[in-house]
Amino acid sequence: MVTIRLARGGSKKRPFYYVSVADRRESRNGRFIERVGFYNPLAKGADEESRLDLDRIDYWIRQGAQPSDRVKAVIKKYRKNIQTGSENEAAA
Repeated sequence: MVTIRLARGGSKKRPFYYVSVADRRESRNGRFIERVGFYNPLAKGADEESRLDLDRIDYWIRQGAQPSDRVKAVIKKYRKNIQTGSENEAAA
């Protein structure tokens, strides 16, 4: 089974996560099929918190990949930010 999950990067006490598509049996930071974005939980100010390739994520979900609970939350937040961002640009 294929999963969409977070793979940790960054340094000690400075987490940074890649959103990756990987076989369920591989280790957390092990071999992956495709990287579809990143998530930075410590982003402040002008730093980008996340960037996801939603087309590829939707493709993998259609193929049967199961997103982890945390990835589901990140995707939901990212979609919401995109919608509110486009509405704010249209209002300006």
